[in-house]
Amino acid sequence: MSRETRASRSERTGNEVTRELRADGGEQLATTDSDIEAAIRENHPALITYITAGDPSLEDTKAYVEALDRGGADLIELGLPFSEPTAEGPTIQAAINRALDAGTTPGQFFDLVDDLSTEAPLLVMTYYNMILQYGPSEASRASKAGAAKPQNKPDVRPFVERAADAGLSGIIVPDLPAEEAGPLRDACDDHDIDLVFIVAPTTEGERLDRIMSQVSGFAYVQARLGTTGARADVSNATHDSLTRLADYDVPKAVGFGVSEGDHAAEIVDAGADGVIVGSALVDIIANHGAGDAPAADELEAKVRELKQGARRGREEAPEPEQP
Repeated sequence: MSRETRASRSERTGNEVTRELRADGGEQLATTDSDIEAAIRENHPALITYITAGDPSLEDTKAYVEALDRGGADLIELGLPFSEPTAEGPTIQAAINRALDAGTTPGQFFDLVDDLSTEAPLLVMTYYNMILQYGPSEASRASKAGAAKPQNKPDVRPFVERAADAGLSGIIVPDLPAEEAGPLRDACDDHDIDLVFIVAPTTEGERLDRIMSQVSGFAYVQARLGTTGARADVSNATHDSLTRLADYDVPKAVGFGVSEGDHAAEIVDAGADGVIVGSALVDIIANHGAGDAPAADELEAKVRELKQGARRGREEAPEPEQP
């Protein structure tokens, strides 16, 4: 029997739990996929792409997202720039610095997302301090209204509310421990947004159970220890991690170091439901200047190569069990 995860529980709120009529006229609960889970299931194996919003400009990001969508990306992560991106390697750190130098702010980020229209669901990847600092705090509003101040807890709801309003389907927070994720988990549930956690190669036992009890959408499987960045091969830790996670009934997508179609094929063949690619795409952007149309063409071509690789892996891997 597979282990229970957040995504498998019938008490999930919003569009993930509906009621349907039985043949005898009675009602029964029926769980439905979130936007992210549906994208992975319908396009299995899924290709998940990442670029940094505002690198080198917000106008270019819009064109790049559209290129990723045309190329066949099934989910698109947009990095909201933060000054201390601890999980990122040199490539994405440089992209974040370019975006910050261009003046990218959270408000501009959400304006960009408002203006995007893609087939692929969109996620934001950022750091917890950005979420906490966004918008007026609940305590400040209560104080101005003369009400009693609420209990001292992270004020994450303004960010999550804006993310939902913009149409984002998921949030990834690399520096948020599962033990401290309760307020953000609750806010995401209230607004039908998936909260994705990163699972390191060394995570196991009770800590792994705790993470997987909080995750929804997909588990972001870290292919190797260290930071992000394109690599020449697939780490052996990837195979070990997928074996360790096999009993959890949530999609697993592997990232950190994936850069070629052959990598995608090997990862899917090892049992992954999706492949995450970031640095290889950011490298393409870095090799072009602002407003350089060929960058979008190269991104689209790279995504097609990666998606084809993932499909090759599926031809050799067993089909996933249907719920």
